[in-house]
Amino acid sequence: ASRLAFGEALAEVGETNPRVVVFDADLSKSTMSMLFAKKFPDRFFEMGIQEANMIGAGAGMALSGMIPFVCSFACFITGRYDTIRMSVAYSKAGVRIVGTHAGIGIGEDGNSQMGLEDVGLMRGLPNMIVLQPADELETKQMVRFLANGHDGPAYLRLTRQTLPDVSPEGYRFELGKGVVLREGKDVTCFASGGTVANALVAANRLAEQGIDARVVNLSSIKPIDVDLIVKCARETGRIFTVEDHNVIGGMGSAVCEVLSEHCPTKARRWGLLDKFGESGTPEGLYEKYELDAEGIARRLAEFVKETPR
Repeated sequence: ASRLAFGEALAEVGETNPRVVVFDADLSKSTMSMLFAKKFPDRFFEMGIQEANMIGAGAGMALSGMIPFVCSFACFITGRYDTIRMSVAYSKAGVRIVGTHAGIGIGEDGNSQMGLEDVGLMRGLPNMIVLQPADELETKQMVRFLANGHDGPAYLRLTRQTLPDVSPEGYRFELGKGVVLREGKDVTCFASGGTVANALVAANRLAEQGIDARVVNLSSIKPIDVDLIVKCARETGRIFTVEDHNVIGGMGSAVCEVLSEHCPTKARRWGLLDKFGESGTPEGLYEKYELDAEGIARRLAEFVKETPR
């Protein structure tokens, strides 16, 4: 799971950077920040179920020269939007906000625990960057980047479920850059987080039907890779986005904003269609909401057939 990779990487950067401090809101066993707490108890702060207080304390630490990671479930921590807006974004405080258990992929815990609007909230804030890794390697590289290579507010979106390895050999995360995981000429599928691996499987299945789909991991949602999006639009003529998030305000909306200003192209967003989630197994929910490989392939094929270039 990206949250486990996060916890492991956090403990690693704690060894080399004494300025790193970590806050959690009574969920350290779930967010995996407990791995840092075990190694560095004097730099770990258990705040209880007080997310707003935790964010404010993190902002104070950041403005005092420390490098704070504040952790909770995505729906809980971004739900303290007003505090993040003023104490972090407006103040340009270098707080690394970490939202785990994003999307319907969390499964049985249901809608009250599902972060499905968090990307829209965070990417609308000035000074805030928004990242969502696709696998363990990318998660760890993002944590290292946030600890040692970034100075400013950041939101890191993580999953509960385990993510298959998708990053190419020798991959290095770069802020503002997407990664082409599969070439194709008929349509480009931009995916992030829990949907990336399924998009790759879907593309391979579509190849058997004569549809050649390009797949891009768009892990840097803000800043976004404008040049790559425009390049893909010009080369494939169709853009499809898929994410475990509400289609309103998410990664797909960000892609469409780029297209509308730089290269108007036929596009379709796929994800939660302005709905809340529900309780079920992660696999069952991905099947129902067509975020599994079969569902993505079906929706991609439908889009290609309905959309002549």
